[in-house]
Amino acid sequence: MRILVINPGSTSTKIAVYEDEKPILLHSITHSADELAVYDAITEQQDFRRNLVIKELHRANIPVKFDAVIGRGGLVKPIAGGVYEINEQMLNDTLHGCVMHNHACNLGCLIAHEIAITIPNCRAFIADPGVVDELSPLARISGSPLMPRICIWHALNQRAIARRYAREIGKRYEDLNLIICHLGGGISVAAHEHGKAIDTNNALDGEGPFSPERAGSLPAADLIRLCFSGKYTEKQLLKRIAGKAGLTAHLGTNNMKEIQERIKNGDKQAQLITDAMIYHTAKQIAAEGAVLCGNVDAILLTGGMAHSDYITNELRRRIGYLAPVYCFPGENEMEALALNALSVLKGTSKAQIYQ
Repeated sequence: MRILVINPGSTSTKIAVYEDEKPILLHSITHSADELAVYDAITEQQDFRRNLVIKELHRANIPVKFDAVIGRGGLVKPIAGGVYEINEQMLNDTLHGCVMHNHACNLGCLIAHEIAITIPNCRAFIADPGVVDELSPLARISGSPLMPRICIWHALNQRAIARRYAREIGKRYEDLNLIICHLGGGISVAAHEHGKAIDTNNALDGEGPFSPERAGSLPAADLIRLCFSGKYTEKQLLKRIAGKAGLTAHLGTNNMKEIQERIKNGDKQAQLITDAMIYHTAKQIAAEGAVLCGNVDAILLTGGMAHSDYITNELRRRIGYLAPVYCFPGENEMEALALNALSVLKGTSKAQIYQ
């Protein structure tokens, strides 16, 4: 089975071609700020990015003939985890109905569908998008009935890492209790109980620890006062929640290598803010230990910042008392998407219907 994988990010489009479990192409197409500046909305980039994907396939001498195209899922309705066949309802919700944010992940299903319909007998999927919602009833309740808790998190990578860890120890994901922390541009921490993420934060919209690009949880009354201060527009304030927040707001950059170099050179402010991010992340991990009543088989750290020994060692120092801590640096998203599509093509799992 030949599978095309498409994973759009804010400044890149990652693509991969798999023959069964074997990758025969892995490539990241970088988009400059000038290239993207001409588009008001991210969904307007669809044709531009699709054409670059096709161009890269031609450059690599790979025929545009696939059994499936799978894209990174977007911010549609809250859904259960798994693989979904792209349908008209999903396309409509991505373009018009449910897009809460101008986020690049919304391009995944649009481009996958557009390429797949040009290929005979080719199916189009998404898998484990960031809106996967398996929260327990208790987790949904906030202190205001006007604002029930929702989750937007790194579902695809977290579930892939959970399954990988389970395979490595000879167990099933569904038999384990895990706390998984994705350390990326946003930070999501989830309590996985027997194969379901029963509690996790809204890592995009302002909840949990702050991160390189996200504000995380903020003092509510101060935020309301700021909204009515007249100093900022709604668009500017939303950027202060996601985009120009966290390390970016404090230190002027989201580049951890640059920040760590500044720390080595004696920058005390960079040290303080980085340590504060680690502190609040550890606190969130410990909170998920309470969700699982202390019955935690392992804590898994993943995402780009898990490459940093300093960050992972400091987290381990603070939360190692809860359970053994294991690191899986980087993201496993391309392989996870390919294997999800392959499982449907081979009949070992069934694609769900988006409604």
